Amino acid sequence: MNRPPPSSKLGAASEVTVVALAMNGDDTAYGELVRRRQDAIRHLLRRLTRDPALADDLAQQAFVLAWKSIRTLKSPAAFGAWLRKLAVNCWLQHARIKKHEVALADEAPCEGHASSRVTERLDLDAALATLPPHARLCVVLAYSEGMSHAEISESTAIPLGTVKSHIARGAAHLRELLCDYGGRHDE
Repeated sequence: MNRPPPSSKLGAASEVTVVALAMNGDDTAYGELVRRRQDAIRHLLRRLTRDPALADDLAQQAFVLAWKSIRTLKSPAAFGAWLRKLAVNCWLQHARIKKHEVALADEAPCEGHASSRVTERLDLDAALATLPPHARLCVVLAYSEGMSHAEISESTAIPLGTVKSHIARGAAHLRELLCDYGGRHDE
């Protein structure tokens, strides 16, 4: 995807400044926010959906929703977390409406894998797809996005104890599925 270059004035501005301008209706500032945040949001949604086209559609929905409701944002400093929450909510809504569940590929991830990072990533994505949607969400937010349990609970409205359970069970399930990678370490 070709990205537009940053506008000369906004490209060097802090995100808080750009968010404040967007909150006041500056569509150029909002375009700069999209440029800055689109890769992270698309990556998050690709981890959740395992479907690049669907992830891009959901990211677009999240950015449109964010533009429509950016004036309700309480603090410009909260933009990143707020946008991530909108993206997650778009995915959850899609999962509820379409009963979206991605099945595990026919091959088991632990059988005869190549040792390349690409294969490891594909195996991880396939293993993530076997988790129930809310467990997958919690695991991805914790490990891929680096969010704390409390942050996940707050942004998803899932009770803290349930978030902890989803992460513990999800991580155990992933360890089981990805057993052949267990003894390997990056060098």
